[in-house]
Formats: sequence, C-alpha cells, structure tokens
Amino acid sequence: MTALNKKTVDDINAKGKKVLVRCDFNVPLKNGVITDENRIVAALPTIKKLLADGAQVILCSHLGKPKGEPKPELSLAPVAKRLSELLDKEVVFAADDNVVGENAKAAVANMKDGDVVLLQNTRYRAEETKNGEALSKELGSLADIFVNDAFGAAHRAHCSTVGVVDYVEEAAVGYLIEKELKYLGGAVENPARPFVTILGGAKVADKLNVIENLLNKADTLIIGGGMAYTFLAAKGYGVGTSLLDNEKIDYCKDMLKKAEEKGVKILLPIDCTIAKDFPDPIDAPIDVQVVDADKIPADHMSLDIGTKTAQMYADAVKSAKTVVWNGPMGVFENPTLAKGTIAVAKSLAETDAITIIGGGDSAAAVNTLGFGDKMSHISTGGGASLEFLEGKELPGIAAMNDK
Repeated sequence: MTALNKKTVDDINAKGKKVLVRCDFNVPLKNGVITDENRIVAALPTIKKLLADGAQVILCSHLGKPKGEPKPELSLAPVAKRLSELLDKEVVFAADDNVVGENAKAAVANMKDGDVVLLQNTRYRAEETKNGEALSKELGSLADIFVNDAFGAAHRAHCSTVGVVDYVEEAAVGYLIEKELKYLGGAVENPARPFVTILGGAKVADKLNVIENLLNKADTLIIGGGMAYTFLAAKGYGVGTSLLDNEKIDYCKDMLKKAEEKGVKILLPIDCTIAKDFPDPIDAPIDVQVVDADKIPADHMSLDIGTKTAQMYADAVKSAKTVVWNGPMGVFENPTLAKGTIAVAKSLAETDAITIIGGGDSAAAVNTLGFGDKMSHISTGGGASLEFLEGKELPGIAAMNDK
C-alpha cells in the first residue's frame, strides 16, 4: 500500500473551503504542560499548506484514553495554546465536552479563510472508538473536505479517521501520512538491498506477524530485546529468569527453520548483559556482568545485549542499504542497560543506508539519545507502523479517496 493511489493535500482545492484535519496530537502532558511536542510539529506542514491555500482549517485529535467521558486532564487546551505559538496565529479552542457542541458550531460558523479551530478530544465521546454514525455525521457536518494526517491512529477505524469520510465531499491524506507511506511502504514493498530489519521489545507475541512478513522481505533479521530469549530457548539455551514466552518456543523454532530455508539470516545475541533482578525503580543503579548467551546462570536475567552482540549487529547494519528498526535492545530507560540500544542507534546514525525507525520505544530511544536528525525517517505511529510492517491494510488510509 503506497500513498500514490490516494488523494493527498496537493490534489485538493481547499480555497474558501472548510477542511477538517485529523491530526495526532496524542502528546505526553505533565501537569498540563506538553513534555514532547514532536507530534504537533509533525502536523505543521499539512496545516500550513492548507492555510496558504486559503482554507478554513478545523483540527481534531484524540489525547490519551478518556474512555468516552470528559476528563479535564486530557483536554486539548494546552495543544491549542502551543499551536497558536507555532503557527503565529490564534487557534480557537472549541471547548465542548461533546466535541461538536455549541462552541464548535459557533466557532466554525464564524471562520474566515486562513482561520484555525481546534475541537475538543474526540475520545470524550464513547462513539469515537466504535465508529458510531452520530459522531461521524456531526464531524462531517462541520466541513467540506476531510484530511487524515494522523498516521499514529490510521490503524483504527474510528469516527474521526474513517466514519467521517461518508459525510464530506472529498477525503485525502496529509503530508505526514504521505511521508510514512513513502518510507515504510517503500521498505516493505521495494527496499534497496541488502535490507536489514532490527526487531526488539519485550514480547515475541507482539511481533509474530511482523517476523513472519519480514522473513519474506528482508535479507537479515536482527533480534534483540526481551523477545530474543524465547529464540535462544528455541535453540536449547537456558535463559535463567529472563523474559520468556514458553508458548512461543515452537513458533521461534519454526521461524529459525523457515529463515534457513529462505536463506534469510537471523542474528540472535551471542552475549548478554545480566543482573540478579530487574532494576527498581527502572533507572536505579544496577550491578551487571556480560556472559555468553549460552551461559546465563539460572538465577540471573538478561536485560540487554552484550558488547560482542552490539558489535555484530552494528557490522550487519554497515553493509545495509535499507534498515528498519522497531523495538529497543534492552531496558533502555536504565543508563547501565541502554548500551545495546545506543550501539544500534549509533550504527544507524553512521550508515548511508535509508534508516527507518518504527515508532514507539525505538523512536523515543533514538530521540532521547540525540540521533533523531541522523535517521531518514522516524515513524510517528507505534501500533500503526507495526501493522504496516505486518502487511495489513490500515483503515484510516484505505478509507481516503483514490486519485
């Protein structure tokens, strides 16, 4: 699925039209203050393009999980304030607990070309996540055109991503989704080779379909993080008290066999950074040692890849032309246990390959470690990019008008 067959903001005539834009303003807040504004900044190119075209721009998004009721701490008011600063113009916040209420209707009715209105958190309404007709219709009643630019929510069929399409004249994707599809779609459908994928994170279960899909696409599959120990167990290694999914050991055996048959390299840790217990709190100082992957003591757990593994993974990246990375190599929130993740991030920063970071924890790790600007593309959608790598159709993109 590439963006090429879907209408984009460049294909619509928005002058004098009311355009509802679904953004992903699901940003972290601490005491009402935005602590990471990457998602807001990522939405700016589409918003600015529509304003330059003379549109009346109505923005909507979810924030957190209010579960269908108004929660003041999950209001989008701080986002409206920050957007006003970033756009250097007033963004009118329509503070309706029912999202499309009197404030929203009045604000939209009073709009002139070049104005911006932000609606309240769409998940204040229970129908949003059920793709209910009433809210879809209400959202559609505000606008002539719908633009979906929320890649992070594109794997969900909600009112504000899919349902609203039935009640507007035209529906297109924004620049952010277009960029996501260009990079992720390109990697999945037609990667420059060698194509190396790095999968980490806690559970094998979360990445089952990704592993399966990528076995048909990648030249090398690198496995790190908690999921590596189920693969090591599948090879007959004892993994001590490390994270282990007993039910998936046979699956991992099967994947190792399939990879061999297909001539795909699967790289697993050859040494591990181990400790007696999990750090508590997560960033607490911790005593560790590095041992070979087949020598983890029964009463220890592995919490990061070891130094030899980090070097092996970095070497595999060096010869790549395309690299997709999803999931950290260890408990990267702890400085002592972040070394494997840092080594991988550094190797990606130093390569000439197309480097794509698949959202979620890997995006956080790359940004926290200061390597963000060295990557070709950092996905804004954790779950959405995973489903995309699984080869699934994303409803929030499929629903947009074809060119």
